[in-house]
Parts: sequence; structure tokens; C-alpha cells
Amino acid sequence: MVIRRVGVWSASRLYGGIMATFGVFIGVAIFLLSTLSGFARAAVENESGSGFPAALGAVFGVGAIIAAPLFYGCMGLIAGAIGAALYNLFAGLFGGLELEIQQ
Repeated sequence: MVIRRVGVWSASRLYGGIMATFGVFIGVAIFLLSTLSGFARAAVENESGSGFPAALGAVFGVGAIIAAPLFYGCMGLIAGAIGAALYNLFAGLFGGLELEIQQ
């Protein structure tokens, strides 16, 4: 069995979904780190008012939970489309991927 062509839109959607899932994990990690750093900053400065407020770290973290999946999903959508189109181009030149399937 040889895969000769890949649907560009289907591969793009699939890769975009996978990357958006990674974006959720990255967004949660950024949220946790920025919230913890905000608490640490508040403890060290004892809310003396110098610098930006410690709660701004938590706001940045919540923004990361929203922005990271969107960013990674969009980049995955674009990369998936480019990758599928390049696969179709090179599969036409060199032949597709050979798969051995056991039933």
C-alpha cells in the first residue's frame, strides 16, 4: 500500500488541533509560573507598591491560557497545510510512503 496524496485541509486541521492541545499545556505552564512568581514577588516586596502589581502576573497567566492555544493552533494549521502540500509535491516526484499493513 502506498500513500500517494494527502488531503491538505484534513492534514492541516489535524495538525492544528494537535498543536492547539500542546498550546493548552504550554498556556497552563505559563499561567502557573507567572502566578507563582506574582505570589513570590508579593511576598518579597510585601506589597510596598514598587514596580508593577503582583496580580499582573496572574492576569498575564490567564491571557496565556487563551493566547497560547490560539497561537499554536494557527501555526499548526499553517504548518500542516505547508507540510501536506510539500508531501504531495515530493510524493509525485519520488513516490509516496510505502506502508505494510497486516490484517
